[in-house]
Amino acid sequence: MKDFNPADKIQDLQYFGEFGGVNPSISDSSTYTFLSAKTMFDTFEGNMEGCYLYSRHSSPSNLYLDQALAAMEGTETANVSASGMGAITPTLLQLCGAGDHIVSSRTIYGGTYAFLKNFTPRFGIETSFVDITKLDIVEAAITSNTKVLYCETVSNPLLEVADIAGLAKIAKRHNLKLVVDNTFSPLSVSPAKLGADIVIHSLTKYINGSSDTVGGVTCASKEFINALKNVNSGASMLLGPTMDSLRSASVMKNLRTLHIRIKQHSHNAHVLADKFEKDGLKTVYPGLKSHPSHELYKTMINPEYGFGGMLTIDVGTLEKANELMELMQTRNLGYLAVSLGFYKTLFSAPGTSTSSEIPLEEQHEMGLTDGLIRFSIGLDNDIDRTYEMMKQCMVELGILELSSPRVLQV
Repeated sequence: MKDFNPADKIQDLQYFGEFGGVNPSISDSSTYTFLSAKTMFDTFEGNMEGCYLYSRHSSPSNLYLDQALAAMEGTETANVSASGMGAITPTLLQLCGAGDHIVSSRTIYGGTYAFLKNFTPRFGIETSFVDITKLDIVEAAITSNTKVLYCETVSNPLLEVADIAGLAKIAKRHNLKLVVDNTFSPLSVSPAKLGADIVIHSLTKYINGSSDTVGGVTCASKEFINALKNVNSGASMLLGPTMDSLRSASVMKNLRTLHIRIKQHSHNAHVLADKFEKDGLKTVYPGLKSHPSHELYKTMINPEYGFGGMLTIDVGTLEKANELMELMQTRNLGYLAVSLGFYKTLFSAPGTSTSSEIPLEEQHEMGLTDGLIRFSIGLDNDIDRTYEMMKQCMVELGILELSSPRVLQV
């Protein structure tokens, strides 16, 4: 990681617009003309480079963003899609078919969990959900039919850290593909450099950063991306999760400020996590020494970008969590909303929102408690002011005592 700085790779990219603009021209066409019928035929057959056929296949705007995100992750190429799930689902369906098996982290985004638990069994694809932090358990779950190891770098919502290098060794030993969702940790961690075969992002979150666009990307080898986009057998091509060119251009512009934003998100989250923990709140943040994977994560990250902008606290009950979130929203401290990466802080109770697809008994088994609040910390200029305002909300609700650094029984 010392020799790879993803922000530098993004900065080094230069694209000129059609008329010399500093932004690449946006392709606002659904279909493209050919000067000869033979060129059209060759393009359909995949024998013609540099020609565009139909925007479900590719567009100049999407390919610009593909190249930028591949550079960021250090992969050969990439394929953008209309949503994060539009990247995850075709990727897994391209890798697996009837009779195949996936070993997945038990703590993943609720939509991914629902896809693997409820949808892929229709196609004869089964999934074992395991504690991804225990490599021996991961390896024990592998069968002769396993094709994929799937995890998130930092899991949603419990912030468990996957040992990507360790998982990559297991994947290679068993001839599996390691697929890593890196949505929570762009720039901070580069999974492909740690041995991951495929890296996925929901562009909706940090990479776009303005909560106005939904998008996704799969970053991988040329061989895999070409297979994904194959006209006759590519899951992404045939399922049609195509990203709109205008949205691609919008994400491309926001990508340029990602390094600045990630540094501030991480700084603010670290400050709040330190203070919350000292107040006696049960706080989970990879940058805290109390996090069980803190030392591991230190070896994985590019320290310039910190430990990320996500943290959780546990206030005991869902009732208290809801009261606190509603009060913080009233005080303009952020929004009671799902997603992450916005300039304002976003907070939600994941058990009843982003992880609601996971049955309650499984939530409790994995440690997802009713009183857990997930924070996506914003870009606040004065984070100490934010802390004092948040603490005042907790004092008013009896979650904290004003003069005692401990949590009240709730």
